[in-house]
Amino acid sequence: MKFFHLSDLHIGLKLVNHDLTADQRYILAQIVTKARERQPDAIVIAGDIYDKAIPSAEAVGLFDEFITQLHQAVPAAEIMLISGNHDSAQRVNVFRQVLASHKIHLIGLPPMEEDEYIPKVTLSDEYGPVNFYLLPFVKPSMVKRITGTDENGNNLSYDAALHTLVARETIDQTQRNVLVSHQFYLSTGGSADDVTRSDSEIITVGNIDSINGDMLEQFDYAALGHIHKPQKLNGKDCYRYCGTPLACSISEAGQAKGIIEVELVEKNSVKTTMLPLEPLHPVRKLKDTLRNILALPSDDYVSITLTDKEDLDVFDMQDRLREAFPNLLEIQRESQHQVNYQQRITAQDILSPFDLCKNFLEDIDPEEEKLLTEIINDIQQSNEKEKQA
Repeated sequence: MKFFHLSDLHIGLKLVNHDLTADQRYILAQIVTKARERQPDAIVIAGDIYDKAIPSAEAVGLFDEFITQLHQAVPAAEIMLISGNHDSAQRVNVFRQVLASHKIHLIGLPPMEEDEYIPKVTLSDEYGPVNFYLLPFVKPSMVKRITGTDENGNNLSYDAALHTLVARETIDQTQRNVLVSHQFYLSTGGSADDVTRSDSEIITVGNIDSINGDMLEQFDYAALGHIHKPQKLNGKDCYRYCGTPLACSISEAGQAKGIIEVELVEKNSVKTTMLPLEPLHPVRKLKDTLRNILALPSDDYVSITLTDKEDLDVFDMQDRLREAFPNLLEIQRESQHQVNYQQRITAQDILSPFDLCKNFLEDIDPEEEKLLTEIINDIQQSNEKEKQA
């Protein structure tokens, strides 16, 4: 059984106000080409289909174009997609039944009632069945009718809610099982610091959305979305974030992007291969003097840090850089004064909104601390939605 693992398409994304439609169409066409060449049995997209909950007509059109071309390139393949935290679960769930009859499984909502379970698609090969469990992005409040609440009537943590949800499933360990999920999973017993994050990801205060990766160990492969840099969990090839196919922020400059091709043979035998994708315009960071940087014109997306010690004519400098770099993202200056100032700031001097509030309140009990965390996360998510609108 061979399948492609993709995630975080973020169709409709703008990179520092630069429209990425042409770049996304270019990268999606490469995915279609690789699918046509390699003919996988299935294609899995683990969430964040769109960049906004209410995507533009152009973004919806590009997604429709991509799925149509993908289906034409590999007509025998099952295409499985789940919603991510950037998507509208209800919108993704539209036409779910009719699309499934055409080998396109678009799952927007997780199980929310006691008689509902994680949607499962079963394929077969010479080694037997392969069960794909399609679990869209979950907030504890979405599944509380199944998982219940704590002793105070509050929603369970993300970790407890996801563990409870998966524990209800009857997973046949003699068969091969694949989890497709869009959450913030950690390595078993690991910390959030072990996972490399990107600026374009929505990061919660205190990482309250993190989930212990021990839950993944009952699956032969975990096709994960949400984290933008390709990386493994538990040091194993079989638990992977595939990352974005295209850089979504300056912090992703220089990252290798691609498709994970997964081959399942007999039980407990998994082989993965990264199929590289080449962007139309790479995202790069340049740091040098104005003179040296101007000697390297490019139409790449660039973030420029100037190291000149002397004063520069701001307007002249900007005009010259924009002429040399038509896809310029930002210009920063690194003066000696700024360097010295930055060196005086230590990690403990930089406090999160939660820590600032907690220090102000001084004496705060665990219940108040949990409430404060939820309030700040709600505010941050609301601000993020306003930015996307």
